[in-house]
Amino acid sequence: MRAILATGALLLTACATSVAESPSTTEPMLTHSVFFDLKNDDAASIQALVDGCYEYLAPHDGIVYFSAGSRHVDYQRDVNDLAFDVALTIVFENTAAQDAYQVTEPHLQFIEEFNENWASVRVFDSFAPAPTK
Repeated sequence: MRAILATGALLLTACATSVAESPSTTEPMLTHSVFFDLKNDDAASIQALVDGCYEYLAPHDGIVYFSAGSRHVDYQRDVNDLAFDVALTIVFENTAAQDAYQVTEPHLQFIEEFNENWASVRVFDSFAPAPTK
């Protein structure tokens, strides 16, 4: 009986140690949020930019999550920032994946093709720790 209890205690200690150590050995993901305010913000221009995001930016290595879409025009609460037309959210597996994405030909083509219609672009990069279970 003592041997079973001792073995159980050792197993629990080993599991607790590996769980405690895992966050420090895992690099956090990176969330890249981009908000585009367009000079010509008609429906066709907004949809063209959203489509361009999916065509040029979605198919890259290291992307964990991708979405692009127009601003929800019905949400006009006091806390909502209304100074954008298209939002892009990409979660990368780490900062190296985001750094590599920045210099890819499709990303550079996207900028070249669409930048003339950008009144402003705001970029917010933040860490995204791995989800907890």
